[in-house]
Amino acid sequence: MLSLEENQRLTRVGPGTPMGTLLRLYWHPVAAVSQLKERDTFPVRLLGEDLVLYRDLEGNYGLMGSRCPHRGMSMVYGLPEKCGLRCPYHGWRFDNTGAFVEKPYDDTENPANPMKAKVRIAAYPVRELGGMLFGYLGPDPVPVLPPWDLYVMDDVMREVGHAVVPCNWLQIMENSLDPVHVEWLHQHMRNYVVGKLGQDERKRSPQSHKKIGFDVFEHGIVKRRVVDDKTEEDEDWAIGHPVIFPNFLKSGSAATPVFQVRVPIDDETTAYWWYRVYTPASNIPITPQAADAIPLYTVPVPQLDPSGSPQWDILDNNSGQDIVAWITQGAITDRSNETLARSDKGVVLYRRLLKEALDQVERGEDPMNVFRDPSIGRLDLAVEVNKLGVAGNVLGGSRAGNTAKYSPILKQVGTAGR
Repeated sequence: MLSLEENQRLTRVGPGTPMGTLLRLYWHPVAAVSQLKERDTFPVRLLGEDLVLYRDLEGNYGLMGSRCPHRGMSMVYGLPEKCGLRCPYHGWRFDNTGAFVEKPYDDTENPANPMKAKVRIAAYPVRELGGMLFGYLGPDPVPVLPPWDLYVMDDVMREVGHAVVPCNWLQIMENSLDPVHVEWLHQHMRNYVVGKLGQDERKRSPQSHKKIGFDVFEHGIVKRRVVDDKTEEDEDWAIGHPVIFPNFLKSGSAATPVFQVRVPIDDETTAYWWYRVYTPASNIPITPQAADAIPLYTVPVPQLDPSGSPQWDILDNNSGQDIVAWITQGAITDRSNETLARSDKGVVLYRRLLKEALDQVERGEDPMNVFRDPSIGRLDLAVEVNKLGVAGNVLGGSRAGNTAKYSPILKQVGTAGR
């Protein structure tokens, strides 16, 4: 249980808040490259700030404040320049650092006008990696964008899922430190849902958790489990899979691994990204993909309508089941009223790491996974080959994971929804 004050400290992400200051030390995905394939600007809200993602005339990406500081017109309508954007209202131009570099009429009247040195617009760097665009909202010096394995793998197929979830980021992250919910939410409840849909042939034999464990490692926490008649020699315990500090999880299987990234839009809304790769071991035909051709799909979010019936058709998969569990806790769950049990020891450990990181930042130190060395190599993260006894060879009949129902690649090869 957390006090109200502790809960505020861990959940609020706006500028100047303790958690907002911590999270601003990290690069966060803000869009897929494909989302700017047909346009040059894109509205983004990140960590409580309204911004515009843009591509300038030289093909460089940037983030800029959403409104021109002159008269407040939206910079979503900004005109791309060689470096930055120009507001179309009166032609004020800002470069990719946010500097005010030109105001046509006033410059004609007074080329030395000192106003240009005083006016700025918020501006942040953007980097592309693996078909995703990442933004950094923190102070200088800018850290290295980490080369986590799935973003830099060769000879794989990629796809990206996205949802906007109407709740705080922390209750989503804490779900990743709770292995036991898989037994109930994704097995017993799933069987109930597919029964409601008249699809009894899709029911599964639930596996019971006998033991769960958590180990801190250099990049976060490895979560482990023993189910049914398995032992600690089996890979669900011996390998497990990692929660990467501060806000994503690597899951799936070694053949079809996935990053599940939870990016706070603001205190009560979270951008959820599923970044999946299909390796040759998945038996999916591997063909080259340009960054802007990586498929992007939307994962539906259950609507909370107390007077209506549950949306069974989007609750038959892990993503729908997880989302309804998170959003029904409220926009920001009140952890001062929770009742934790032994199965919540991973949640307690994760909260401890967050508090330690907040203390580090207050001392002026870098927290876990803020990298400064530009020569850092690929960061590999181990996962199970056959998670919970299920292989990742999707053409062999097993599902690729919790968004398989919506996967463009699996629909193309005819295995979605298995």
